[in-house]
Amino acid sequence: MNLSLSEIRHDQAGFEALVCLLAQTKGGFFDDIDINMSATAWFDADMCAAFGAILYRLGENLNTVKLKSIPPNVEGILSKNGFLSHYGREKIPDRWGTTIPYKRFDVKDDRYFAGYIETEFIHRREMPDMSSGLLKKFRESIFEIFSNAVLHSRTTQGIFSCGQFFPKRNRLDFSVADLGVGIRQNIQDNIGLILTSEEAIAWATQERNTTKKGPIPGGLGLKLLREFIDLNGGYIQIVSDSGYWRRAKGQTSTALLSHPFPGTVVSIEINTADTQSYVLSSELSEADIF
Repeated sequence: MNLSLSEIRHDQAGFEALVCLLAQTKGGFFDDIDINMSATAWFDADMCAAFGAILYRLGENLNTVKLKSIPPNVEGILSKNGFLSHYGREKIPDRWGTTIPYKRFDVKDDRYFAGYIETEFIHRREMPDMSSGLLKKFRESIFEIFSNAVLHSRTTQGIFSCGQFFPKRNRLDFSVADLGVGIRQNIQDNIGLILTSEEAIAWATQERNTTKKGPIPGGLGLKLLREFIDLNGGYIQIVSDSGYWRRAKGQTSTALLSHPFPGTVVSIEINTADTQSYVLSSELSEADIF
């Protein structure tokens, strides 16, 4: 089976290209799948999370996947973050420290994931200045994405993550993907609410909307991330099943992809040119206000 891949950017068109690639392999089992990347003029590195999840899914169906004719600039990016080391190429040292390495985590690797986001993402010097209280909440919000992938997606194939800092563009991208049942199916199975893929994502991003059981409230992690991103000038994307959801500049938009993604992706872009200092309102004293 011979397929081709266009450029992959951190946007709706990038996700559309990936799900179209997967759709062409439908029913593939024990096949040799060659992906020609000669037309992949650019590849935003954090999209390796979604791409890696798709390729892992193909491998679980006993297919042999080969990436061919990768342009030198793309090969350099995907070798520095360790992605191509899974496909027969050597990892190249990241001398400038701009990559957040591509990783696959088993569902029981919560401590490993926590250490990964701590060292590779949360404490990067490019991150906007945050108070200790907000930093703690921000860390919890990112970890909640992993927890949701474990608890709600019911994935057995792991969680995939990757990121990249772009100094010239003043942006830091970070994505987490899973190969689970998806948000729409999880909502339907747990609370019986029938929604479209886009509606399900929108529902899940609202405060206290959750399928979690018990007294601990859910839905707070994405709410905090959404509020921070609105102030910071970055954006959040979520893809699940055929749904695409994006929040930028205080505005939300949704779309329907032509084919489903086999799980969920949460993708964050942080504006690193932001010079503001952030603090939780609960940490403010009267002296800070007046």
